Amino acid sequence: MPPATPRSTVFVRDLTDDVPVIDSTEGFTDVVDKLITYLCKAIDAAYTYDQLRTSFAGQSLRPLIASLSDECHHPAIVAALLACRYQFRLIESDGTGVNDSRALACEFVAWQFLTFLSERELMDYLLYELPEPKHENTESPETHMEPAHGRRPMAPSAAHDESAPLLHPRPTEHLGLAGPNRPSVGEPHGTGTENAQDRLKPDSDLSDSLAGMNALEIALVCDAKKFISSQPVQKVVTEVWNGDIVFWETMSVHAKKQPTIYKKRSTDPFIRLRVPRYQKTFQVMFFLLFLALYYIVLVARDPQHVNVSEILLYVWILAFAYDEFGEIQDAGLLFYRTDFWSLWDMAIIIIATAFFVTRIIGLLKHDAMLIDTAFDILSMVALFLVPRIFSIFSLNPYFGSLIPVLKEMTKAFCKFLPVIVVLYLGFLTTFSMLARDKISINEMSWILIKVFFGSSYLGFDVAVTISPLFGYTLMLIFVCLTNILLLTSLVSLVSNSLTEVMAHAREEYLFQYSIYVLESSTSGRLTYFVPPLNLIPLLFLRPLRLVLPSDDARRVRIVVLKATHAPLVALVWAFERSFQAWDRASSALAPKGPQPTMQPFVSPVGPDGVRGSTRSVPRPGSAKAAQQTSALQNTVAASPTNADNSELLALVQTLSTKVDDLAAMIAGQQPT
Repeated sequence: MPPATPRSTVFVRDLTDDVPVIDSTEGFTDVVDKLITYLCKAIDAAYTYDQLRTSFAGQSLRPLIASLSDECHHPAIVAALLACRYQFRLIESDGTGVNDSRALACEFVAWQFLTFLSERELMDYLLYELPEPKHENTESPETHMEPAHGRRPMAPSAAHDESAPLLHPRPTEHLGLAGPNRPSVGEPHGTGTENAQDRLKPDSDLSDSLAGMNALEIALVCDAKKFISSQPVQKVVTEVWNGDIVFWETMSVHAKKQPTIYKKRSTDPFIRLRVPRYQKTFQVMFFLLFLALYYIVLVARDPQHVNVSEILLYVWILAFAYDEFGEIQDAGLLFYRTDFWSLWDMAIIIIATAFFVTRIIGLLKHDAMLIDTAFDILSMVALFLVPRIFSIFSLNPYFGSLIPVLKEMTKAFCKFLPVIVVLYLGFLTTFSMLARDKISINEMSWILIKVFFGSSYLGFDVAVTISPLFGYTLMLIFVCLTNILLLTSLVSLVSNSLTEVMAHAREEYLFQYSIYVLESSTSGRLTYFVPPLNLIPLLFLRPLRLVLPSDDARRVRIVVLKATHAPLVALVWAFERSFQAWDRASSALAPKGPQPTMQPFVSPVGPDGVRGSTRSVPRPGSAKAAQQTSALQNTVAASPTNADNSELLALVQTLSTKVDDLAAMIAGQQPT
């Protein structure tokens, strides 16, 4: 049974006059401050996301949603709502859960705002990158971001310098978003509106911390899984994955990064190299060759000579490490570490580097033992490399939901591990002192480890050797505590984590999937070299920056990219052409029968894709809703008479009656 909605007195108040007026020229920090002020007044009790969505707990948010959908044209409004969520989650909790509810309210308002947007507007607002703020006697950073037409925000113009890996600085050096001003030790931690507003006052460097990030990246960083799993967001993520939305249109020196719809005739074909699904395909091919070289080197195992396969393995390791550090610089450490597989990548790099260093030192010193140790270190790479190749299966909903399960189970185990270690050290000390003349500490430690993992008989066999007086009693206590109490508690704790994650398996999968997509597409680099070809700009092109102007160096990079990646682009072109031919053939073979004639539904979004206050969705029970319902009935009645139209007319009349009844019920329950 879902938890009962707590009583609250805030949502029954009329907060229409308190709704913030957000101008499109306001600074990002000011927008966040206004939204925090309103949300502190609107939410004064602990609610779940479902309660905010389905019950009267979310009524106090309706004026804000209506105002944002009708009047707000700020390009960073979605990013501001998600930044508010991060601010609410950072504040020190007092146990009431009010700030967690306000954080959920930010997700709810952001999701509701997206439902009023057209497809083009969804792309513009979700993929709009926050510009770098200007601090020196300049206007606010959003001053020059007037919507291009209607509600579409314009991407900030910036000089593109290929000498830097990004067009806009990422928050790598901040290691997180800017936190709120935390209260001092003596400050009361009440949940009142004034205290919450004071503690949630955005820092002046909030815009600096978020510069270069779009709304989707902020949502992933602040763990907004409800927002990420919503249908409008996933629609944009899927289009980015398939390449229907691209961030570049031309491969030229003065190209600017801006999300746009892919146009086959006008877009440079080399831009398709930046499509996430093609990047992941090339990545899998790279890992397969990496694994093949790995096996060849281990099987050959030439201690005294470095053969060709080993040299190629070093090339692959260097290319992989350079590509990973490029991703960290592109996405920022905060966003990079949200990817589950980033830890596996770093482990591969660290172990491979240790192998390389040990191998070179062993060859230089002609130390056979050190060379054998190097190959033993290389053997451990398979622990991470083999699972990393199969990470592509995480795109499948079933396998993708298992990754968050494994992650949460690992966290639960690590939290419980200190209890096991403390108990183990206590018994190890006692048993070692009792058997100090008979069993060494090293032998005793392994005996207790075997007993802990189920070899209880071994412990009872050596109990009398440890101590004829206390051995059996202490070993029995140890076996009961470990095999019965601790292991049972650990299994129960891990099972609870499994149950909690599986209850939200869809959200967890979509969250990981979104990270998988965005980490491949949000880079600000115009030219992206697929490893191991990325070693070409590292070894030959980067030194040119010392002698050539930035435009000339960028032009050289583009020429080299087209010369080296032409076969890959040809493969992508052939795949897309064959896929389109298959779709046409499938459509031609599809059965064709009489289709019901229906009048198209007129969307509240105008034909130009712009939504304004005059095109907003009318509230149920209003005069405008009645007029639109009547007009729809007249349209259906005026169409050619047939059975389908009569059924549609009856359905419209039934829905209209239900909407009027619902509006009357809501109006009767509202306070006078």
